[in-house]
Amino acid sequence: MSDTPQNPLPGSFRWPVRVYWEDTDAGGVVYHASYLRFMERARSEWLRGQGIDQSSFKETTGLAFLVREMQIDFLRAALLDDELSVTVEVKERRAASILFGQTISRADGTQLIRAQVRVACVDVRRMRPVQIPAEMIPGLPPLK
Repeated sequence: MSDTPQNPLPGSFRWPVRVYWEDTDAGGVVYHASYLRFMERARSEWLRGQGIDQSSFKETTGLAFLVREMQIDFLRAALLDDELSVTVEVKERRAASILFGQTISRADGTQLIRAQVRVACVDVRRMRPVQIPAEMIPGLPPLK
């Protein structure tokens, strides 16, 4: 399993994950909070793939992306040692937020998780939403 992201379709991003003991409960079933970490990592790698280093972005602008809301459908369970694929797709862009569609699937294509995650661009010092800098992510869809 490669740690290299795969982007089979324009506008989509895919990040590989393997399930380790630390991700599971005592029965070897992935603990629900682990899916949140998997999706967060995929969104972070999506940003990195856009040329955005989150630490540098925060340091130079005082801005960061924070999860505003999340809806998750837990369809099936992942198990210890499963090879998973986490996808990221931009569904909507607003002035200060981005709505992502995300899925987590097994290597055989079985979909386990379907989620929508809205992240807000926030001035970290004031903890207030601010407009996403236009030059930041050129591939984003137009504002809605």
